[in-house]
Amino acid sequence: MSRIHTAALAASAAIAFIVGGWAFFAPGAFYDSFPGMLGTWISTDGPFNEHLIRDVGAFYLALGVASVAGLVWRSPAVLRTLGLAWTVFGALHLGYHATHLGHQDAADDTAAITSLSLALALGVVLLIPGRDRGRADVAPATGAAATPTPAKTEAAR
Repeated sequence: MSRIHTAALAASAAIAFIVGGWAFFAPGAFYDSFPGMLGTWISTDGPFNEHLIRDVGAFYLALGVASVAGLVWRSPAVLRTLGLAWTVFGALHLGYHATHLGHQDAADDTAAITSLSLALALGVVLLIPGRDRGRADVAPATGAAATPTPAKTEAAR
């Protein structure tokens, strides 16, 4: 896993735990004051629904735990799966907000779209394959099984 993948996964996990923890464990405060210093984006969009806000918190926390698992296991398959999950969620989330502008002031709309675009970009980064750094366990492009040479085996250690 490249440094950029690690950073994107760590940032995604941090976002998930901040947003998810706040929404799940303090749904009233989340509704009244999310995202904090940037404005109040939730309460301007309809009445308080504790069930819905806790569900959103649980979803974010689940993505956060999965992201930490990706940091631990560092598998390309896990990384791509997390990239798909974060990208689909990010695109749908951004799409909703981009088509429901105007219930808050323009500065808040701009900040919301910008932050959601950055979150989506983190998911897309996770989808970009890393470079093969001469690993002996990676098959060549022909699809044939790779036969480790002593030089490759030594380099892998």
